[in-house]
Amino acid sequence: MKIVLTGGGTGGHFYPLIAVAEKINTIRDRDNLANLDIYYLSDKKYDKKILYENNIKFRQVYAGKLHLTPSLKTLFHIFKTFIGILQAFFTVFTIFPDVVFSKGGYAAFPTVLAAKILKIPVILHESDSAPGRVNIWTGKFAKAIAVSYKQDVDYFPIEKVIHTGQPIRENLESPAKEGAYEFLGLTRDVPILWVLGGSSGSRILNATIEESLPILLEKYQIIHQVGESNLEDMKKMTDASLMSNEYRNRYKQFGRLNQLSMKMIAGVADIVITRAGSSLFEIAHWEIPSIVIPITVSHKNHQIKNAYNYARDGACVVIEENNLSDKLLTFEINRIFDNEDIKKEMREGARRFDIDGAAEEIAEELVGIALAHER
Repeated sequence: MKIVLTGGGTGGHFYPLIAVAEKINTIRDRDNLANLDIYYLSDKKYDKKILYENNIKFRQVYAGKLHLTPSLKTLFHIFKTFIGILQAFFTVFTIFPDVVFSKGGYAAFPTVLAAKILKIPVILHESDSAPGRVNIWTGKFAKAIAVSYKQDVDYFPIEKVIHTGQPIRENLESPAKEGAYEFLGLTRDVPILWVLGGSSGSRILNATIEESLPILLEKYQIIHQVGESNLEDMKKMTDASLMSNEYRNRYKQFGRLNQLSMKMIAGVADIVITRAGSSLFEIAHWEIPSIVIPITVSHKNHQIKNAYNYARDGACVVIEENNLSDKLLTFEINRIFDNEDIKKEMREGARRFDIDGAAEEIAEELVGIALAHER
């Protein structure tokens, strides 16, 4: 039995695939499915260590982001995608999986097209309130479509849609308070803000936090994921601005956070400041009060839609980028932290939004289809 996972380009695509792979491995062990193999087809490994830990075999398939404006860059990406389609066809034909699970994105297109040509069943998962082009196209022939937001029903054939919520990795399902303060170098008597800019970080959010630090550090400890590509510049700026600040040790800066760090921070954070990507589902699962700052320019404004769909359940405050300032952000942080009723309402809203068991439900469906196809 063979299952292919595809998608990539961002953590929002990659990590839900890993969450499902973890549950597939659990089912394999539970049901003694010794011949079950999992493959990951994408343009890059993204996280080689996690692939290895989950016994996932990687096969590279080139893919390019298709831009609508004519340019040399567009032609280059079209060429990459064409090469990727040829690669995907021969790779998928060689593996000949029983089912393909796609998270979408440009990296999934060649593999999903190959599966369609070879008549291999495809299961799709959509994480955003407004699907991307690849997922909308895939939805026309996918066997089933799992969605994180109820609003996705408007974009897909309703008879195929299952509202599963978002797959979350096993190690992140339960926050860990034990040892978190020591591990992260935090003190217990000062509240904690957690700033998440996404896997690539966020220059706008980083700059606003940097401006806010002198005021915020008087009251809070701050754990700030700035993005690996922004780490050096942010370190220079904050080292300079906090050089004479008596509370500078309250500010902890990271390029990227591993699973253990995420799990520990989730156990002690009082408020999260985040973008409106896939991390919203983990934050909802952890029931942490949050301020969501969606990216203004995203495909079909999906981040803005994600943010307001989350806010509709009362789980967060939304600040759009064109309104973002150090003063407004500081005001909202203090307003939430100083009001127990607001924090309670946000936790209850997060609980309403969260759906448990998405990864397991999708994994069971994939294994069921694979078993039927194998016969």
